Formats: sequence, C-alpha cells, structure tokens
Amino acid sequence: MIANANIPAFEGRYDSEVGETDEIPWLDESEQRVWRSLIGATGELMATLDAELQAAHGLSGADYEVLVNLSEAPDRRMRMTDLAIALHLSPSGLTRRLDVLARRGWVRRERCPSDRRGTFAVLTDDGYEQIVQAAPTHVRGVREHFINRLTPRQLANLGAALSIVAPDGGRGVAACAEAHEGAKPSRRR
Repeated sequence: MIANANIPAFEGRYDSEVGETDEIPWLDESEQRVWRSLIGATGELMATLDAELQAAHGLSGADYEVLVNLSEAPDRRMRMTDLAIALHLSPSGLTRRLDVLARRGWVRRERCPSDRRGTFAVLTDDGYEQIVQAAPTHVRGVREHFINRLTPRQLANLGAALSIVAPDGGRGVAACAEAHEGAKPSRRR
C-alpha cells in the first residue's frame, strides 16, 4: 500500500548541493522508512476518504472538515480567523473554500456584532443536513481504511506516539486513543 517504504537513507545523497552536513542529524534508513510511510499512508488515506465523499455526496474532504468544525461549534458558527486556524488554512484559502460552500447554500457569513472587523462563518440548515448525510460515509471509510486495520493496542500506541508530536499537544489524538480504550467513543467525526 505504501509506495516509498524501501527508499534508502538520505544521508550523503545531497552533500554537494547542501554543503557541509556534519551538524545535520540525517535520518537513518529505518527513520526514513517510518517518515515516508507516515506521509504515504496519510496521503493515501486522505485521498481515499476524499474520493468516497466526492462519489457519495459531491463533497470534498476539505469541505467536509469545514462543515464538521462548524457543526461542532456553539451555535454552529465560528469566527473566520479561528476557523482558518483550526483548518490550517490561510485567510484567503478559507475565503475561497467558504465561497464554494456559500454558493451551495451550506455556509453563510455574518458580521460580528461586537467587533465590526470580525466575520463569522455560519453553518446553514442545509449545510447541517449535508454533514448529517455525509458523516456516516466518512466514519465508515475511517473504520474500513484505518481503525479496523489496527489492533486496539496498535491504535493506542499510534495515538500515544502522535500525541507527542501533535502541535496541539495531542489533545485530539489522545482523546481518540482514550475513547478506543474503553470510554464511550465520540460520534463527531
């Protein structure tokens, strides 16, 4: 499944292009394999989930994430700056994405009454209906292509490992691992 699992280590490959490399701890073959496996598996998984959402609902994975974030926010609304941060998008990238969703009637923009410079992205009733319809497809895909391929122990170990490197301190990943180890799982994503 993962295309780049047998790539040799990077060390020494580009010494002449990058100059002196003694101070750079290059990845050894095992580290390189793990790193590239993570990137390859993540890319393939996300592409598969995206294709399933597109086929079943005409909805991209990126658009799904916008709708999920808004559906989980109080009053189904978020300041656009907060939404952009949550989605790892630039303000202009979020604006383009919201333009598409607004044309479909799934999202609208509203001025912030307390801060005239601020704007909210608001999930419409049609947008909420879209996420309600698409969520089972997404969750089924996550289970089929990811969760069910791992043992409970592998899933817990992966969650623990990712929580160490996650920029948010692993709050999202750790919650997933805890849910899988016995707590009632969330139905949100």
